[in-house]
Amino acid sequence: MSKQDELHQLPLYQKAEQIFKITQGLVEIIPVDNEFLQETTVRFMLENAMIIPAKISGAQAVELYDLKMENATIIRKSARELSVYAGSLRFEEEIKDHDYILLLRKEIDEFRLLFIDWVAGFDEWNYIKDDWGLFNPPGVNAHDKDPDDDIPFNPDDFFDFENEDED
Repeated sequence: MSKQDELHQLPLYQKAEQIFKITQGLVEIIPVDNEFLQETTVRFMLENAMIIPAKISGAQAVELYDLKMENATIIRKSARELSVYAGSLRFEEEIKDHDYILLLRKEIDEFRLLFIDWVAGFDEWNYIKDDWGLFNPPGVNAHDKDPDDDIPFNPDDFFDFENEDED
C-alpha cells in the first residue's frame, strides 16, 4: 500500500475530508451579498478546513516528533477556529438553517477525539531537541544539553572540498 493510500485510509484524514466537504456546504448558505461574511468568515472557514487535511498529510510524511507536533498544533488551531467561525454564524439573522452549523461542530468534536488518539501514537523518542522548547517530548527541556553535540563531525570526512574548483 502506498503512503498516499495509507493516508486516505487514516480515520483522522477521512474525518478531515468530511469536515472540508461540510464546510463547503455551509459556506454555500451564506448570502453572497453579505460582503463582510464573504470576505472574512467564508474565507477563514475554507482556509482552516483546507489546512487540516494538508497538515495531517504533512505530519504523516515525517517521522520526527517535533515536526509531527508542529503540524498537530496547526491542525488543532485550525479546527478550533473553524468551530468558532461556524458557531458565530448562529447569530447571523440571514442564516436560518443551522443544521450545517451543528453538523460541522459535531464533526469537529468527533475529529478531536480521533486527533487525541492520533497524537498519542507519535513516537516521542524520535526527535531532534527543539531549542525553542515548544515541541520537545516529555522530560526534555530546551535548556538541556543536546546529546548530538557530543557527536564529532568533520565535514572533510564526508565532502571533497579540494576538487570543487576542477569542474
